[in-house]
Amino acid sequence: MKFHGVLFFPVTPFAADGSLDEERLAQHIESGVAAGAGGVFVACGTGEFHALSADEIERATRVAVRTTAGRVPVFAAAGGPVPVARDQAARVERAGADGILLLPPYLVSAPQQGLVRYVREVTAATGLPVVFYQRGTARLTEDTAAEIAALPGVVGLKDGIGDIERMHRVVRAVRAVPGTEDFQFFNGLPTAEMTAPAYQGIGVELYSSAVFAFAPEIALAFHRALAEDDEALVSRLLDEFYGPLVALRDEVPGYAVSLVKAGVTLRGLDVGGVRAPLLDPAPEHIARLSKLIDRGLEVVGA
Repeated sequence: MKFHGVLFFPVTPFAADGSLDEERLAQHIESGVAAGAGGVFVACGTGEFHALSADEIERATRVAVRTTAGRVPVFAAAGGPVPVARDQAARVERAGADGILLLPPYLVSAPQQGLVRYVREVTAATGLPVVFYQRGTARLTEDTAAEIAALPGVVGLKDGIGDIERMHRVVRAVRAVPGTEDFQFFNGLPTAEMTAPAYQGIGVELYSSAVFAFAPEIALAFHRALAEDDEALVSRLLDEFYGPLVALRDEVPGYAVSLVKAGVTLRGLDVGGVRAPLLDPAPEHIARLSKLIDRGLEVVGA
């Protein structure tokens, strides 16, 4: 399975009583697919995977599969303790997903062979293709990455660490393994557009765009500009939109998710607030976000 274009990580809408709002999730996903998403990653980081029950992950996956109706691939998250991740993987498969984004083990620091064991044991619970998310407690050496890439069912590696030199070694090591020609690498840093040019330079062209969730016009314009070597537009968007957005995001822990959710609501679809331990953005931060969105849309002529 090959991904192309901008990857869409929808937020998870909650109703006034705090429950999963399936209707608004469907609306959110439909608008993203209609805008031109290259794939949908539901109930993942931006979708508050950390705060969802196994049942909610399964339900959200069913909504995504039903809404996309085969137009683009649907991946959903699994992760944490091995028994939990295996259960989530089975649920996601049962819900009809095309693949799984496998998040790292919970909190524990593990030796490299322990990480290989983790991926092997979780992938054994499903027949779906798996993209492993390198972040937090899971920092792969190039040898470990190559070993994981060779495991049955593992089709990609998403990087959430941001060590370009280390990631370059990983890419080269995996590419040296026979049969990995179709293996895909993803830039999974928050506001990935800020580092997309650097990742592109080491052969990692795919990235997850949180901005696409609330301003697909901006995200798509940036993606096109990067593909067409329109350095002027790339630079202008980084300076006038993405850079200030990152500065705002970094003011409060958790804003990588909270601001995205607030942005979706600002653009006309009320998706509710975030669950604990995250906090919703302060009113002054929402006002700054609103101005940033207006500025970004102005830059791309939308």
